[in-house]
Amino acid sequence: MALNIISNYAANLAHRNLTASDAAATRSLAKLSSGTRVVSARDDAASMAIGARLNATAQALKTATVNVGQANSMLQIADGGMATIDDILVRMKTLAVQASSGNLSDTERGFLNDEFTQLRDEIDRISSSTNFNGIQLLGDGGDVSLDYANLNSGNQGEDISPANGFDGIAITDNNYWATDANNNGVNDNSFKLHFVKVGNSALINVITTIDGVNDRVQSIDVTDFATGGTKALSAGEKTTLTFDELGLSFDLNNNISTIIANTITLGSDGAGADGFATAQVIGGGATPGDNSTVRMLADNGQKLPANISFQIGAGNTSNDRLAISFQSVDSAALGTGAAGTEDGLDDLGVNAISTAASAQNAVEVVTRAIDDLQRARANVGTYQNRLDFAGQNLATMLENVEEARSTLLDLDVAAEMTIFTSKQILVQSGVAMLAQANQMPQNLLRLLQG
Repeated sequence: MALNIISNYAANLAHRNLTASDAAATRSLAKLSSGTRVVSARDDAASMAIGARLNATAQALKTATVNVGQANSMLQIADGGMATIDDILVRMKTLAVQASSGNLSDTERGFLNDEFTQLRDEIDRISSSTNFNGIQLLGDGGDVSLDYANLNSGNQGEDISPANGFDGIAITDNNYWATDANNNGVNDNSFKLHFVKVGNSALINVITTIDGVNDRVQSIDVTDFATGGTKALSAGEKTTLTFDELGLSFDLNNNISTIIANTITLGSDGAGADGFATAQVIGGGATPGDNSTVRMLADNGQKLPANISFQIGAGNTSNDRLAISFQSVDSAALGTGAAGTEDGLDDLGVNAISTAASAQNAVEVVTRAIDDLQRARANVGTYQNRLDFAGQNLATMLENVEEARSTLLDLDVAAEMTIFTSKQILVQSGVAMLAQANQMPQNLLRLLQG
């Protein structure tokens, strides 16, 4: 090869090799610092694509594992509530058996009946209040309210007003008012109120409507509250009437006394439009209940769901979801039997064990209620066991997916460190050789110097 000072082939060659060695060392350093074999698609495009999908699957499986844990927690809360209801039912059966005995008088049975009905109300309270993150687990939340717009002037409940003796209305049994067999909301649940005269007495008569059909009627004798009566209210005085069979209470002021007095002075008894005795509409009108009807409104989020679907897989198929079904365990459902056709606890009424005969019937109803509750608890236990196995399967899947992703993407540090060391030596050697190549033209100066 000719010697010249214009071109330095050796330096160009050394520079090219140095550049390549430096780039290789830089890529090796990037892999070592990131811990992954595939830093960019140039390293292994196929492995990067597969690894990205596996990584997404692994993260999804981790979230599914969390979902399984939350589902188990939810079912544990439901089982805890049912365990308490089971204790209550055992006590109710004890009371019913005790009241069935002929050695008790009606007075003692009355004491037992009071506790029995209170315990039944507690079952409803537990079933209504047991929820997980706002999701009902044992029964409807009973988040029912009055349609207060009905009470405004010109609407169908306008006569239930302070001027007519009514200061307020309260719902005392949300579970009853949340009942909706047609699953169309509770807007077709309502009540109407009017006064009736029976003999020389005045009664406040309330009729409830569930799903558009008259369901219950309860009357309370208010004769003594009339003007001049022993319970007549003076100006500023108030009282509360509770219609326990209907789940309603009314706050009354002294204006009620005038309405009651007018009812007592009605003419001869006769058949009212509703089949009751002579009736007086509160503020006037053609038929009882005019201008005194109030509808219910409900928060649908407080209903007991038929089932809740939990995502326990990483995909979007039915096999990646588990639908957990729930059974109501309130007083309306317990005791109805497996077919749901028998009388339940709620059907026992307010005098559930007030007589020996009714107490003996209550024994049978409570026994069915205990069986119904055990079926509901067994249903929860079945799903808990299934979720345990689903969680174990997720853990195994996650382990295998992580292993597959690691094989594709994770770096063999020992092997890469060997490569990096080799590239480092090549870089150092390249720098030295480039320096030597740059010195070669200097030798030609000696020829020119002569």
